[in-house]
Amino acid sequence: MSALKDRLRADLTAAMKARDSLRASTLRMTLTEVTNAEVAGTAARELSDAEVLEVLDKEAKKRREAAEAFDQAGRAELAAKERTEGEIIAEYLPVQLSEDELAEIVRTAIAEVGASGMKDMGAVMKIVQPQVKGRAEGGRIAAVVRGQLS
Repeated sequence: MSALKDRLRADLTAAMKARDSLRASTLRMTLTEVTNAEVAGTAARELSDAEVLEVLDKEAKKRREAAEAFDQAGRAELAAKERTEGEIIAEYLPVQLSEDELAEIVRTAIAEVGASGMKDMGAVMKIVQPQVKGRAEGGRIAAVVRGQLS
């Protein structure tokens, strides 16, 4: 069994004992998504830590997008709840790269590919994405690559 999944379950139990309903409900929803990913497809299987991280990343992204939507709709209390849930999920994700670290990785990839313009963006992205997987969002990566290739 995945160590990360075990940690999520243990933290859920602790949250329930502490009567922290928001944390417990967030972890319960997250574990449900992990279970759904395990039974998706033709055969049920156990997810690795990397696959559990992908599920967590997807859940954190859902919370960010929902918070933005609630903000635009003028529902500040629901946006705050979504942000709090996102922060709880973020505790289990790897630390995000800073702008400087991401820019340095992109610079190295551009030099490695010998990229000269926007036509080389795909080749640069192909090198950068595996290096930063889980530590930077795709849109953020693309913006940095675009900025450096322009």
